[in-house]
Amino acid sequence: MLILSAGTDRLVRETDAVDPIELIEALGEDRVLALGGLAIGALFGFLAQRSRFCLRAAVVEVARGSFGAKLAVWLFAFSAALITTQLLVLEGAFSTVAVRQLASQGSLSGALIGGLLFGCGMVLARGCSSRLLVLAANGNLRALLSGLVFAVTAQASLHGALSPLREWLAALWTIPGGSSRDLLALGTFGNSGGVLFGLLWFGAGAWFAARHRVGPWGWAGGIGCGVMVALAWWFTGRMAALTFEPTAVQSLSFTGPSADMLMRVLSPPGQALNFDLGMVPGVFLGSFLAALLFRELKLEGFQGGPAMRRYIAGAVLMGFGGMLAGGCAVGAGVSGAAVFALTAWLTLCSMWAGAALTDRLVDRSSQAAAGSAP
Repeated sequence: MLILSAGTDRLVRETDAVDPIELIEALGEDRVLALGGLAIGALFGFLAQRSRFCLRAAVVEVARGSFGAKLAVWLFAFSAALITTQLLVLEGAFSTVAVRQLASQGSLSGALIGGLLFGCGMVLARGCSSRLLVLAANGNLRALLSGLVFAVTAQASLHGALSPLREWLAALWTIPGGSSRDLLALGTFGNSGGVLFGLLWFGAGAWFAARHRVGPWGWAGGIGCGVMVALAWWFTGRMAALTFEPTAVQSLSFTGPSADMLMRVLSPPGQALNFDLGMVPGVFLGSFLAALLFRELKLEGFQGGPAMRRYIAGAVLMGFGGMLAGGCAVGAGVSGAAVFALTAWLTLCSMWAGAALTDRLVDRSSQAAAGSAP
């Protein structure tokens, strides 16, 4: 823990060596936010592509009792995000006071129902929203189409035809913002307890990785993905403290940002930039560069109509479920979990349950039927 703390402190000092005020004055607040999102997103995309970071793959392994390398990579990212974020809070480099997942009113019904729908969808689409973006950059046309459907559905759920249904479901069971949404405050564990909790999960990931001989990219990529989540929290928190205009304190997420990116493409030019509008193309660029450098670019399409229907259905469930839950497998399952938001943890548990159930009822049942066919 001392090594991680020293590394985090060094990162903060080295970043502060460049005067952020001068940078903001030279480029403008929105451009600095977008460039920060682009850089963090590109690193995340590169590391996610190399490590094969994917919540769906981890859930399927657990549901089928294998507990293998994919689970280890996800645990590395999950635990690294928890540890690094909580260390930043302990050192005073980041504050959770203005974090939306903690400060504003939350929806427990949205977390539970949305998480279940998202979990079902990511199994049907064979990847969560972040994984689809990473695969699309490698030439996977199935992921590209699914990602577009996901973004359209997310936008329809936010401001379009599906928004009344989302609002009604979200209002069924709400919880006020503040300490009632903060698991560390509710459990009186404090940020040190959050670090220790993360270390336990890191130990589990290391054990599974050693047992299944996970390679260097699995270790480095998984841990790096988690560190990018913490870095995004720190960067947006720092910008919120320095900028004149109100700036959202946020980390990596792909439901709302995908909807925003879609509207940005469809709207007239000249709109203000923000962190999300840099982060989404950054992830795509980072994954593309990783696939290019390691010769993994490959065009892949659908294998018949039933497969296309499956992917589209999964993307719709993820788009609506992610917007209802207030986050995706990364936005709620890692970023929100890293600040110990109650609704984020409920969403994550619901995603696991929905994905495991869908794998059992759809994939394993169809495989069993195919195996028993004469």
